[in-house]
Amino acid sequence: METENRKLRVQETLDELFSQHLIPFKLTAYNVNADGPGEFVVPFCDSRFHSVRFCWKNGESFREVVRAAVLDHVKRISVA
Repeated sequence: METENRKLRVQETLDELFSQHLIPFKLTAYNVNADGPGEFVVPFCDSRFHSVRFCWKNGESFREVVRAAVLDHVKRISVA
């Protein structure tokens, strides 16, 4: 999957989560950085939510992996 396509899929997932009120604020994915085989980091320009890290393997739904990672991160910062 190409970098631009990954970024678009991450942004669509973020927009969907926001519209479903599952994340408390709108986020913009400026990039999707590879951080090793199948590992990715999405940095955000937001002081409340700096980035999200996730692992994706072929055969898995990219959007579902991103969705789970974002929701998990939001859950952890909401508890803190």
